[in-house]
Amino acid sequence: MQGTLAEIDLRSILQLIELGQRTGELLIETGNRSGGGRSVAPFAWGCSRRDSAARVQAWFLFFAQGQLVYAIEDNDLPLQRLQDYLRRYDAAQGVILGAETDPEPDLIMEYAHLWHLLAKNRLTPPQAKAIIVHLCEEILFDVLSLRQGRFTFQPAPALDPLLTSLPLSPLVRQTLRWQREWQEFYPQPESPDQSLEIADLNRLKDELPPKLAAQLADWARESLSLRRLARYLHRDLPTLARSLRPYWIKGLLSFSAVPSSFWTVSELRASSIPRVVCIDDSPLVGKQVEAILGAQGYRTLWLGEPLAALSFLFQSRPDLILCDIAMPRLDGYELCGMLRQSRQFCQTPIIMLTGKDAFLDRSLARMRGATDYLTKPFGEQELKLLVERYLPSRE
Repeated sequence: MQGTLAEIDLRSILQLIELGQRTGELLIETGNRSGGGRSVAPFAWGCSRRDSAARVQAWFLFFAQGQLVYAIEDNDLPLQRLQDYLRRYDAAQGVILGAETDPEPDLIMEYAHLWHLLAKNRLTPPQAKAIIVHLCEEILFDVLSLRQGRFTFQPAPALDPLLTSLPLSPLVRQTLRWQREWQEFYPQPESPDQSLEIADLNRLKDELPPKLAAQLADWARESLSLRRLARYLHRDLPTLARSLRPYWIKGLLSFSAVPSSFWTVSELRASSIPRVVCIDDSPLVGKQVEAILGAQGYRTLWLGEPLAALSFLFQSRPDLILCDIAMPRLDGYELCGMLRQSRQFCQTPIIMLTGKDAFLDRSLARMRGATDYLTKPFGEQELKLLVERYLPSRE
């Protein structure tokens, strides 16, 4: 079964799948791409079609006997949304798929991560089901609003192991209700992917309680999209927008489009450009590294939150990693040890950054698998020479 959304709307397609008790996979695509046939396998984590040349978005919905099993969007950050939902479960924090085991080849990375957490007793079955419900609701919220695009339904075996299955009709009715409520806010905000901004910080501090003003300022500083903010607060999008509406009506808040990914798919695949990630909770150090190595021709990115950095590392697979030791929630030793247990990073140079210059710290770094060690504060020449020892200069 295949066609265009101009010929048949997606709600009708879902009804056919539900009534026919179909088992298989539904691919929905928007945008233009060259060539014919299916554009990507859903199990390949790095094949997003948000490439500037292709301008294609795709979603995959998986069914078992007419019920929804899972739903994903093919994008550059396949574990980000899952990590957002895992924030509420302390037992699941810091456990990243690939750190202890690589995903099975026939499993979606995100789905495999959930199964991994269940197998390790880091999540209970009810918790995993709740997360899957939220993940599927997000995808339905996006795709049920589409009026143009292509769809293909392919019969296929159900995902194995089958974590849960969800009746379609209640999910669709709930999503359509949320869409109607969301449209009431148009034109502000226009999209769930817009990020929060402070329009007038002084007025915000004067008119709101200090704790609320500080929280809103933090969210704006992190450039959190409304979608991610809804995940953090355990709210649906209309409820979140309704709670923020008084502030943007007063001119205290505004919205901006979410910035594009730092590394596009074409850049990720350009092996001629050495890619360096610096993980350090100090913005001063991070920006220093970006400036020094950027001038040398390296594609450099600073990440200040180690848990979030893990997801990005497994997606982008940089050529070299600079990692601070003393960081909150996950220190550099633990992060290095997790990476070294994965086949993906067994050979990647990992250089530890620290303000300590003791023999014990160097020994611990080596024991966890660090390639080298750089003491802070460091000079420009020190950093350049150390990186060039493991990567060719691109100046």
